[in-house]
Amino acid sequence: MNFLRRKFYSYYLQPRIEFPDRIERREYAFILFNEDTMHRHISFSSKEAILTYFKANVPAHAYYSSAYYRIPSASTMKEKQWMGADLIFDLDADHLPNIENLTYEETLQEVKKELLKLISFLTEDFGFGKQDIRIYFSGGRGYHCHISNKSVLELGSQERREIVDYITARGLEIKEIVGERSIYKDRYIDKRIEIYPDHGGWKGRIARGIINFFKQIKSMEREDAIKELMKIEGIGEKTAEALYDALTDERMRRIEKGMIDQASEFRRIVKPLIKRLAVSLHSEADEPVTADIKRLIRLPGSLHGKTGLRVTKVDIDAIEDFDPLTHAVVFGDNMIKVNVEKPIKIKMMENVYELKKGVATLPEYLAVFLVARRMAVA
Repeated sequence: MNFLRRKFYSYYLQPRIEFPDRIERREYAFILFNEDTMHRHISFSSKEAILTYFKANVPAHAYYSSAYYRIPSASTMKEKQWMGADLIFDLDADHLPNIENLTYEETLQEVKKELLKLISFLTEDFGFGKQDIRIYFSGGRGYHCHISNKSVLELGSQERREIVDYITARGLEIKEIVGERSIYKDRYIDKRIEIYPDHGGWKGRIARGIINFFKQIKSMEREDAIKELMKIEGIGEKTAEALYDALTDERMRRIEKGMIDQASEFRRIVKPLIKRLAVSLHSEADEPVTADIKRLIRLPGSLHGKTGLRVTKVDIDAIEDFDPLTHAVVFGDNMIKVNVEKPIKIKMMENVYELKKGVATLPEYLAVFLVARRMAVA
């Protein structure tokens, strides 16, 4: 039994699995250590049966279906007889820009920002209550959001795709949410862009986002503000400088009232700001997870084979305080000798580690994490 499997076995002797609703109607799937094959079309009739499987097989990855089936163990989808499915969102770092330049901790922070945006859409625009939404750290580089409200169970792929389109601003027409007005004066026409902070949906969301963005920029030192502006797609240094210099107190008051000048630099920033305010959802083969009515999702309480971290429930009111590298850690601090493959700096269990390549004696929780991520060998 290799190091990781041995450690996973110790956890699965007394795991903290969060069992899904209607256990017997779900399909389960597992990937075992040293295998690439997914063992699926498995069903269980009880919590005890699931726990027995974990102890006997010690999976590296464990999943269950977002869908409910009459016969979940059937080998084809038609034979399973689909009955409905939870609405699932998968936010993963793989889909975010410039993610390759970030550390693991920074990556998790960026995905958390997307999660907070998603929750805002679900509660404010779709009207779901917090009690309808369950949030889980995926154990890897992202978060899963589950909605089991009865109103979503029978939605088909197309309806679910439309939800994805809405929160990612796909197909959103700027002219429908940002207006243009011509004010006729004595010898000239004054044109301006209008935004609508008091409206609902995307109209209000974009307007409030633009106002808050410019408030933030105006409150910053010039050099920092220009750097922040240049993070916006299509905004170069000259445009950033012009934008910052144009943000007078009077112009800021106009923006807060929903009036934006037609100056080219302001027109240029509106569209990329909309992109920034939308949610980046992870997808595979261009098929969004949310639109898949037969999706397999990680089982809460199971361990992620590539990190050793637990798929962990997150209190919706305490997302900002949730730290995966503390709250999703299940292993102790017994010291274990490993061979570190490359230098790394990481904060885990509120301790900062700066490791060089070579042999090191580390707490069990860090050793498991590094071995699982193939950054060390035990």
